[in-house]
Amino acid sequence: MTALVPVTANSLAVRDPWSVLPPLGSLDAYIGAVNRLPMLTLEQERDFAEKLKQNNDLEAAGALILSHLRLVVSVSRQYLGYGLPHADLIQEGNIGLMKAVRRFDAAHGVRLVSYALHWIKAEIHDYILKNWRMVKVATTKAQRKLFFNLRSMKQALQKTADDMDTGAYRTTLNPDEVDVVAAHLNVKREEVLEMETRLAGGDVVLDPSPGHDGEEAFGPIAYLSDARFEPTNVIESAQRDEMAHNGVATAISKLDDRAKRIVTERWLKVNDDGSGGMTLHELADEFGVSAERIRQIEAAALKKMRAELAD
Repeated sequence: MTALVPVTANSLAVRDPWSVLPPLGSLDAYIGAVNRLPMLTLEQERDFAEKLKQNNDLEAAGALILSHLRLVVSVSRQYLGYGLPHADLIQEGNIGLMKAVRRFDAAHGVRLVSYALHWIKAEIHDYILKNWRMVKVATTKAQRKLFFNLRSMKQALQKTADDMDTGAYRTTLNPDEVDVVAAHLNVKREEVLEMETRLAGGDVVLDPSPGHDGEEAFGPIAYLSDARFEPTNVIESAQRDEMAHNGVATAISKLDDRAKRIVTERWLKVNDDGSGGMTLHELADEFGVSAERIRQIEAAALKKMRAELAD
């Protein structure tokens, strides 16, 4: 492995500061390498920060970043419980460190380690929130605070003597514990309950892939979808409404008076008691023909109306 050369305040011993990190084949090797990088003194840190600010010296920026890579590794270990790759957490933390170095001003009297801590955590937090679940679980500031504090607070509150003996923890908070969390984090108890529900749930595939036997798997999409607003159904519904109002009226207007009365009495008339219009025999008596003749006229009128509606 390439020997690590100490960095002085007056000049960089290595022209390319990134060359002190040779190609590494594993995360453990990377962590071991960054832990062996030299730390900067207060004077060195101020000197490099001034060079970066005044001259945009990228070598000075590299020296500041390299000397604080171990800080990113240390912070990233605090977030291993979220099930995300450690290497990815370190990578996101390094991005936060770079942003901190770019904005750092030693004239304020603050060490870079204190200033960078916020930026490193912010980048890691954003990465976790975007990748922990397919659906983002926290969007507001209060929800983000709950997300990163609720689990640890729940374990602390529920760590009673019995729980310590059995090693078991309850999956939900009781009302008193909800009030304690809400007061400590300065949020509403309803927000605590909502975040607890989100953390307890998991991602569900709405439209699962077919099974091994080639059959379509049943998923929530089958019963969550609302066919009423499917574009084809909307168009068909609008067409049916148009037919029921203007279309039927137009088709009836094409009939003669006798056929029009028969169709109206047989199909369109509804009395107050819920009954329909006149029967075939009542219409036959009115027009002085047989009931069979009324039926034939009715059938011919309906056929003509269907043709009119089709047009």
